[in-house]
Amino acid sequence: MSEASAGDDIAQIARGGRTNFFGFFLRLAARIPFLFIAGRAAAYGPEALGRFASALVVIELAAMLCTLGEKRGLAQRLADSDEHPANVVADGMLVALLTSSAMALLFWLVPAPLFPSGQFTDLDRLIVLAIPPLALTEIWLAALAYRFNIGATVRARAVVEPWTLSIMAGAMIFIAPDSGLSLAYIVSIFASALTALVPFLKAYGLPQGWRPRPAALGRMTLHSLPIAGADAIEWGTRRIDILILGFFAAPAAVGVYYVAQQVASLPQKLKTSFEPILGPVITGRLKDHDYAAIARQVCQVGFWIIAAQAGIALALGIPGEGVMGLVGPEFVGGNGALALLLAAEVVAATAVVSEAALIYMARVRNVIVSIATISLQALLTVAGMMLVDWAQLGELYRAAAAALALAIALAFASLVKARMLSRLLGEPISNWRWALVWAAAPAVLVGWQATRFLPEWAELLFGIPAILGAYGWVIWNKGFGPADRVLFRKSAATLPAD
Repeated sequence: MSEASAGDDIAQIARGGRTNFFGFFLRLAARIPFLFIAGRAAAYGPEALGRFASALVVIELAAMLCTLGEKRGLAQRLADSDEHPANVVADGMLVALLTSSAMALLFWLVPAPLFPSGQFTDLDRLIVLAIPPLALTEIWLAALAYRFNIGATVRARAVVEPWTLSIMAGAMIFIAPDSGLSLAYIVSIFASALTALVPFLKAYGLPQGWRPRPAALGRMTLHSLPIAGADAIEWGTRRIDILILGFFAAPAAVGVYYVAQQVASLPQKLKTSFEPILGPVITGRLKDHDYAAIARQVCQVGFWIIAAQAGIALALGIPGEGVMGLVGPEFVGGNGALALLLAAEVVAATAVVSEAALIYMARVRNVIVSIATISLQALLTVAGMMLVDWAQLGELYRAAAAALALAIALAFASLVKARMLSRLLGEPISNWRWALVWAAAPAVLVGWQATRFLPEWAELLFGIPAILGAYGWVIWNKGFGPADRVLFRKSAATLPAD
């Protein structure tokens, strides 16, 4: 591979990452009002939020399964097929629509998995209507990402969906307070779907001469199952803890954990910032058997993600009590779970970028490792619940135990998947640099001083920017080389290959 080609690949990834990185801040701005409304409004509170979170786990898992791996597998199908691109996407859409509609009907008839506490209204059951548009939106956005249109993902996922959710959650206080969160979520998903559909139709148009082909669709489904399994399991590791908590803990404790998870999911979005653009680049290099380039891309993107996530984890975790207290005083006790969840997202980065290549090179083995990961998490979570019972600790210790189980499981996945990819590529895979420690040290010192000497409002208003500033200055000067800094440039013509 030429030096110019290597630079082009990293530049494409950087451009997509920059666009989605901006979307991260938009999502942050929109998520805070929703958590504030859901946590403090008299109509909602921790218990309502906990019931909503339990239903959301099942709804989003069902939608993820119904995409049958198209979120990442579509890039390879488009690259390998000679058919009209709209026809290729239509095959995936048809399968997703049929399976998601069947899933929605199943949960409408049997709502118990959505609401393990048994507390729900008839309007709450309508949340199953979100499954089909949620699955189809993933396919439309994946198709747009294949053509390097990341802006559509930002508009749909970081602007329209969260802001609609926040606005509708506030409006539903006066319309249907008992089911307000569920109804607000349904509206937000349909709004997001429409935002994705319009640019998809502009980019791909309508299918030409397309008709359903049951045999071909069956082969596509079987071929996609390993990727679908990997997608569902990777997503499931961030939700099975809530599912287990729903059976072991009171709804209020689930609500507190859900808030901590929502805050921790903000840096998690940084990983997904690069996924849509990394897939098409990797599939292109696999065609050329250029394994050195793939290793370079995985290591480069992995360091970008870890560097950003570590800074945000420090900024949100050190003043964790104040961050959780923004949602409401009942949520302050979740700061321990928040710290562990933020750490979990940092250690997970290596697994995520390694999997971006493994789903094309060793899809079955990758699924096996993913199954082992979520099984380990489930066992550790249940063991943590039992330990809390044995020690007679409070409900919020269950949340911390679930978060610790997630961190351990994701560390296991990162070690195993990086090792597996390194063997396949014949190249070392590592995202670790000692500059991360050098940057964390002054950030921790600044954060400790802020939490010790500043009132809570100043701790958040001034402490968080100070922590990010101290960390960012060191990581930029000590950790980022010329290839790293392309992430912040609009032009990468002079980017070195290595």
